[in-house]
Amino acid sequence: MEGHEHKEESLKKVSGLYKDWFLDYASYVILDRAIPSIYDGFKPVQRRIMHSMRELEDGRYNKVANIVGNTMKYHPHGDASITDAMVQIGQKELLIDTQGNWGNVYTGDSAAAARYIEARLTPFALEVVFNPKTTEWSKSYDGRNNEPIDLPVKFPLLLAQGVEGIGVGLSTKIMPHNFNELLSASVAYLKGKKFELYPDFQTGGLLDVSNYNDGQRGGKLRTRARIIQKDKNTLCITELPFSKNTGDLIDSVIKANEKGKIKIKKIEDNTSDKVEINIHLANDVSPDKTIDALYAFTACETSVAPLGCVIENHKPLFIGVSDMLKISTNRTVDLLKRELEIQLDELENKWHFATLEKIFIREEMYIDFKLYSDRESLYQYMYKRFEPFTNLLVREINDDDLQKLTQIPMIRITRFDSDKADDAIAKLEAEMEQVKHHLDHIIDYTIDFFQKLKDKYGKGRERQTELRSFDNIEATKVVL
Repeated sequence: MEGHEHKEESLKKVSGLYKDWFLDYASYVILDRAIPSIYDGFKPVQRRIMHSMRELEDGRYNKVANIVGNTMKYHPHGDASITDAMVQIGQKELLIDTQGNWGNVYTGDSAAAARYIEARLTPFALEVVFNPKTTEWSKSYDGRNNEPIDLPVKFPLLLAQGVEGIGVGLSTKIMPHNFNELLSASVAYLKGKKFELYPDFQTGGLLDVSNYNDGQRGGKLRTRARIIQKDKNTLCITELPFSKNTGDLIDSVIKANEKGKIKIKKIEDNTSDKVEINIHLANDVSPDKTIDALYAFTACETSVAPLGCVIENHKPLFIGVSDMLKISTNRTVDLLKRELEIQLDELENKWHFATLEKIFIREEMYIDFKLYSDRESLYQYMYKRFEPFTNLLVREINDDDLQKLTQIPMIRITRFDSDKADDAIAKLEAEMEQVKHHLDHIIDYTIDFFQKLKDKYGKGRERQTELRSFDNIEATKVVL
C-alpha cells in the first residue's frame, strides 16, 4: 500500500514538471524562435544576424561562415540554422548585398556552403535598420555581450520581406509586399488617407486577391503561373506561382499527364535567371484547353492561406497587414522624433561649451589661475566670474564644464579668433532652429523621409505580380 502511495506522489511530481516544461518550451518557440516582432519585423535569429553584420561592417564583403561564427556569440544554436536564416534574407535582395552562389528562388537550388559565399549590408539596411543611440539593449545569453531587444527599423520591413513560422499551437504566414507600395501606403496613412495593400512576389505570376481579408486568418489567395502560347504546339511557363519552384511545377505536370488529366508530348526546363518551362503539345490538342487544365490539375495554380501573427509585448497578436503598417509607421515617427531630440541635445551641449569658451577667453579668466593652488578654490573663483553671464546660457554650468575649460591648451587661447567663434556659434544656432522646426512638424518630416527612401531605393522595385480576378475553371469541363 505504501509503495502505491509513493508511486502516485512521484507521478504527480513528474506530470507537474511536464506541464511546466511544455509551457516553457511552447513560449520559447513562439517568442524566441518562430514568430517575428511587430516592432522591427525580425525573428531573433534574423535580428542577431543583422546586428552581427553591423558589428563586422567595414564596407567590404565578409565570408558568410565568418558572419555566422560571429552571430553565435548571440545565438546559442547550430550554425546551420543561422546559415539558412541568412540565405533566406539574402535571397530577398533587400538587406544583404550578396556575392557568390546564394541559390535560386526559381529552381529551388540551394546556396553554396557558407565558406564559399560572401555578404555585406546594403546601403538601404545601413540607413534604415540601425542606430545605436535609439536601440534598447539587453545582455546576450552568456552575459558577455549586448544585443538589441528590437532594432530601430524605420520602414515596414515585416511586410516587405514576408515571413513564415510555426510555433507550438500557432503559426504565422505574412506575405511579402511591394517596396514602393508600402512607402506610398505609409505616406497615405500619415496624411489621413485610405490605403490598400496586396502581396507582391519575387517570382511574379498572377494573383487573385478577392479573398485576401487583409492578410488575416480566414483569408485566401489564389496564385497562378504565367503561361503564354509560343506557337500552336508550344506553351511556355514564364513566371511561377508563390511558394512553388520549377521542380514542383514540372513534377505536377508530369503526374497530371500520367493520370490522363492533360495530354502533353514533352516538357523541358530552360530556366536560368528567368523562368522558362516549355510544354510541347501534340497536333490534335487545343492549347487554350491545356492552359485551363494546367490551372485545374497541376501546381500552376495554388492557394495560399495567409495568417498575420506577430509578437507584441512578449505576447502573440493576430493582426491584419493594414494594422501592421500603421504600427510600423507610428514607430518610425517615434524613432525619427527620438533621433531629432538626441541631435538637439548634442547641438545644445556644443553651443553651451562654445559660448562658455568664448566668455572664458574674452574675459581672460585664465590669467589669475596661478593664485589658486587647489581645484576647489579655482572652481569657486570661476563660478563667481561666470555669474554675470549665466542668463546667456541654455543650462547651468557644472564641474565638468570647468574641467574642460581648464584643459584648453595655451596655443588655442593665444590664437583665439572671436569672429570665427561667433560664426561657429551662429551655425550651431541655425542647426538647432532647423531641428526644432522638424520636431514641431514631425509628421511632415516623416513623410519627407519616406518619400526620400522611395526616390533613392525604389528604382527597379516595381510590382512583379499581376493582380487579376480568376474565373473558376470547372474541372469536369477541362478533362481532355
